[in-house]
Amino acid sequence: MRLGGIGRSRNVEDRRGRGISGRGGAVGGIGLVGFLAILAFGYFTGVDVTPLLTGQDSTQMVAREPTPAEEQEAEFASRVLTTTEQVWTEVFDAQVDGDYVPPQLVLFSGVTQSPCGGASGATGPFYCPADRKAYLDTAFFETMHRQLGANGDFAAAYVIAHEVGHHVQNLLGILGQVDNARRQSSQVEANALTVRLELQADCLAGIWAQKVGGLMERGDLQEALNAARQIGDDKLQRDAGRVPQPHTFTHGTSEQRERWFATGYDSGDLRSCDTFSADRL
Repeated sequence: MRLGGIGRSRNVEDRRGRGISGRGGAVGGIGLVGFLAILAFGYFTGVDVTPLLTGQDSTQMVAREPTPAEEQEAEFASRVLTTTEQVWTEVFDAQVDGDYVPPQLVLFSGVTQSPCGGASGATGPFYCPADRKAYLDTAFFETMHRQLGANGDFAAAYVIAHEVGHHVQNLLGILGQVDNARRQSSQVEANALTVRLELQADCLAGIWAQKVGGLMERGDLQEALNAARQIGDDKLQRDAGRVPQPHTFTHGTSEQRERWFATGYDSGDLRSCDTFSADRL
């Protein structure tokens, strides 16, 4: 991804250096299958699994300076955030009756807190509608590469664009509507609504990818599509040694995530991302 001419976003809150000491210290001891099982557990339940992966108490806090590699990751995330600001300002001007107000991106190390609960690098990035912030431990990029098989800078950019997609949903009032519906639903029905929400965010990330096409390099689109496949519910459960259980899915299958990202990429139109009216996900 060509980001040389893109400036850093001002909407970044840097909390790095205030997290737990040591990243992933226990992963080697539990092996890949064990790591994936723990990761999937945290991914589906929202439980902070950092202590299981590091062998440390998540309340043990230390202050340290980011490494050069971490600084590079933070700069990359900030520049990608800038592209989302540019894209969604343009899309809102053309397709939405209202102005785009960008979210803040919180960079942290290990663990942090949000109004939506604890955030952990082990369970991946997430968006909190209560404070309109996306939370990211850039160490998750390494997890994507080494443990999940989602390689490349555009795969990492897709993750950020997906979380910004949730912010777009929040601005459009979709998150609130879905939250109200989930509160009145059974667990299985709530999971199904969450799947549609997540697939819509993938579609919105696809719109972003189309709009930044001039920054893309050969292979970037395939990196994003592969990332979508690698973090499908069915694949994560299967890789964790479990038989996929569709009623527990909260993000969609690999095929669904890839297809909805492609839908947004092909159309560039918000109307194409209406997963809630779609008969086939």
